[in-house]
Order: sequence, then structure tokens, then C-alpha cells
Amino acid sequence: MTKPERPIAKTSDLKVSFEFFPPKSPDMEEQLWQTVRALEPFEPDFVSVTYGAGGTTREPTLSTVKRLIEDTPLATASHLTCVGATREEVQTVVEEFQAAGVRHFVALRGDPQGGVGTRYAPHPGGFANAADLVAGLRDMGDFEISVSAYPERHPESESDSVDLDMLKKKVDAGATRALTQFFFDNDIFERYLDRVRAAGITIPIVPGIMPIQNLTQLKRFASMCGATVPAVLDARFEGTEGDAMARAAVAADVAAEQIADLAQRGVNEFHIYTMNRAPLTIAMLERLGIKGRVARMSGAAA
Repeated sequence: MTKPERPIAKTSDLKVSFEFFPPKSPDMEEQLWQTVRALEPFEPDFVSVTYGAGGTTREPTLSTVKRLIEDTPLATASHLTCVGATREEVQTVVEEFQAAGVRHFVALRGDPQGGVGTRYAPHPGGFANAADLVAGLRDMGDFEISVSAYPERHPESESDSVDLDMLKKKVDAGATRALTQFFFDNDIFERYLDRVRAAGITIPIVPGIMPIQNLTQLKRFASMCGATVPAVLDARFEGTEGDAMARAAVAADVAAEQIADLAQRGVNEFHIYTMNRAPLTIAMLERLGIKGRVARMSGAAA
């Protein structure tokens, strides 16, 4: 039987969301808020703020989330992890964020306390995994709950079927959206999405898009995450080593082309890993014909 074709998504109908991380210094804080202001006119579906495993960024994350809610019109989600915490400690965190106005959590297990590559062990009095955390959040309040998904499988998963089974458990527990690990091969994502749908999982599976700020650093990070970086990207960036503007142009082209191709395959939602930097994200969006609110208004008045 021929697989039904997905309708092509129009660029004008694309939805984007942005991920930020809490700043670790005054300079990084200034950079974050410059980025927020620069991206705000693009009217993202929501923005999210990361949360360190074991609550290592609890206060900075809460402070960032509060300011986003109080000082911007952006729908704001907070990441939440359960590594190294009891159920009671997680509930306290949830209540703090709920009091600040958070109604959307990105529920993640979090990296093992020993770091990426070490063995994960649930806290004796905590949530066993992300699916358990989602179920706990459902008991605590009427939240929107996003979870993670892995087109190339989580590094700790024994097989694709085990990985898919964990996603299904998270959905059965009450997850309403899945945000994927970044990837660069859209065929891998499409095959993954086919498996997800065949398993009866119907929630939105939103591709995570990573504009390439630094290819060498990205390769190191990808190797820890289990994500592949195609050799074609080396060829795309060849000759740009000493030219920051040329590198940025190639990076924006690569990210825009990836989104445009996914839109051709029927995908219309994208989660952008901004790395707290606006220029590359803006260049990518503009290549797709997505303009910020101020630009649209000034254009309409002209």
C-alpha cells in the first residue's frame, strides 16, 4: 500500500518556538535579554528555558522564567528534570514555577548525576524516569507538558523499539507535545515520524533545529547526544574558517534549507535551539520569508 503523502506546509503557516538557557554571568544575562528582545517580534508559539539536572540551575531558571512572564508577551515554558531529587522536592519546584505563572513544562529525566556517559540511577524517593515525571505533573496540575523525542535514538536506549516505547509511555502518562533532539538528515526524521505514527502516537512531534554556531563544537556535542553530523556539512563550510560572515551565511542557509525541506514534507512546527544568540536565528527565519512583527508593520505602512 502506498504511503499517503503529507500536505506541503506553507512558509507563512510555519510555527516556531525558541529555547533559551539561564545566564551564568552578567555579560551572558545581557546577551540573553538582547536575544529575547530581538526574537520577540517573530511571535513564537512559545519559548522555553532549560533547567539543569538535579536542579543545578533552579534559581537562574526561575528568575529567567519570571522575567519572561512579567516583562514580555511570550508564552513561557520551563524545563523540569527529576535526576537527584525526591518527589517532594520536585513538587516544591513545580509549585514555585506555577506561582510564577508557568503553565507549560518541558518534562525531562535529565542527564545522570555523573555526567553524560555514566549510568543513570533513579533517586530512591524520586521519579523513575520522564514518563513517571509526566504522570506526576498530571497529578499536580492542569499543565501543558512537552517531552523529548530522539530521531536517532537516545544514547542510553538499547534499541529503536525501546526508545519508541519510552515515548509512548510519556504520551500515555499525559504528554501533549514532543520536541526532538536536533538532527541534520531529514530522511532520518521522516522515517522516525513514520514509526511514531505506526505506534499509535498522535501528539505533535516538533523537530528541534540547531543553527550551527560553530561546526567543530557542534560535532563534539553531537557525539555525546548520539546525533550524526553529515559529512556534507564539512563541504558546505569549507573555506569559511577565517571569515565569520561567510560562516554565518552558510549556517543560515543550511538551517533554512532544512526547515524548507521539512515543510515540503508536511511539517509546520519547529523548535529552535537559539544558544541565546539572535543573529543566526533571525537570518534563518528571514531566508524562509518569516518576518518579525515590526518589519511586517512597517512594510504594510509603506
